[in-house]
Amino acid sequence: MSLDLASLRQEYTRASLDIESVADSPFEQFQKWFVEAEKGELTEPNAMVLSTSDISGFITQRTVLLKAFNEKGFVFYTNYKSRKAEQIENHNRVSLLFPWYQLERQVAITGTAEKVSSTESLKYFMSRPFGSQLGAWVSHQSKVITSRSILEVKLNEMKEKFKEGKVPLPDFWGGYRVIPDSIEFWQGRPSRLHDRIMYSKNGSDWEKKRLAP
Repeated sequence: MSLDLASLRQEYTRASLDIESVADSPFEQFQKWFVEAEKGELTEPNAMVLSTSDISGFITQRTVLLKAFNEKGFVFYTNYKSRKAEQIENHNRVSLLFPWYQLERQVAITGTAEKVSSTESLKYFMSRPFGSQLGAWVSHQSKVITSRSILEVKLNEMKEKFKEGKVPLPDFWGGYRVIPDSIEFWQGRPSRLHDRIMYSKNGSDWEKKRLAP
């Protein structure tokens, strides 16, 4: 089978990005773009690619969902015994990428990940649908299983155990906050001369710079 990938072309012409027009705060700029992503009816605009590495430097990636953000950082939730959590435990430098292709945009974030408080995790957990709460108890994330039926049997057990609808927060489940030290906003432009504005942390302040595409 031969695929002519070299001929795939698309010019990016939807918008531009100028260092004089972006917000002073990267969080304000992110909020602006996120609202536009929501209005653009993107599929799961809060989906982001999380990259982590193990102690040998081997990098793994997966898509997780952003569930909160403010000037403290960007929050997602997971099983604390998963592969991503084990890697963060040993090396908490991570990156995030929001691939908003329909808007010809990307946001790339680097920083460190730390656990959120159990209170914050509980508050979010209680907001989840009943099925998602049960799912947190059912899956030993990243562990090898022999068949899907194992999950289905376990799910039925959890439904019976918590049939009154009161599902407690598992002690092995919760959130991470990615505290950024750089946030890059990328806007596609014609002729591959894209706009890239990088915010870098400098003490308590943020510095803005334009990067070559």
